[in-house]
Amino acid sequence: MIEEKHIYSILVDNEPGVLSRISGLFSGRGFNIESLCVAETIDPLVSRITLVTKGEPPIFEQIEKQLNKLINVIKVHDLTEKKYVQREMALIKVVAKPEHRAEILRIVDIFRCKVVDVGLEHYTIEVTGDEGKMKAILNILKPIGIKEIARTGIIALFREPK
Repeated sequence: MIEEKHIYSILVDNEPGVLSRISGLFSGRGFNIESLCVAETIDPLVSRITLVTKGEPPIFEQIEKQLNKLINVIKVHDLTEKKYVQREMALIKVVAKPEHRAEILRIVDIFRCKVVDVGLEHYTIEVTGDEGKMKAILNILKPIGIKEIARTGIIALFREPK
C-alpha cells in the first residue's frame, strides 16, 4: 500500500498531560508523528494540536477513533480531504560570506522573507509559507551553506466557504 500524509487539527482541554497521552497513543501503536504544533486557542481552556502523520489508509480511521476515545479530546478534524490553509515558519541560519551576502539578500527578497539577525559570519532568515516554499528556499540556500534550522511544523485551519 502507498503511504499518505494526513493533517489533523485536534481541539483538546488545555491541561497538563494531554499532549503526552496523544503522543503516547501514536508511539504505542507504531505511528510516526512528522510534525506537531500545540498552542492555546482564543479560549484559554482549549488548545489546538496540529499533527502531521504518514501511514497507510486503513490506519487513519483507527487513529481518529483512538483520538476520539481520549477523555481530554474535544474534537478531531482530518484536514487532508478538506479545503484548508496551512503555513509553517522556519528560522534558517545561513553562512554569509562577503561574496554571498548580496545573493542571500536577493533570495530573501524573492521569497518575501526577513533577515532577523545579522552576524559577522551568518544571516538568520525568518521564512513563513507552505511546504513548497520551505522546500524551495532550503534547496536554494543549501549550496550557500545552512548552519542551523528550526522549524515550527505545519499549522492549519479550515478554509471558509466563499
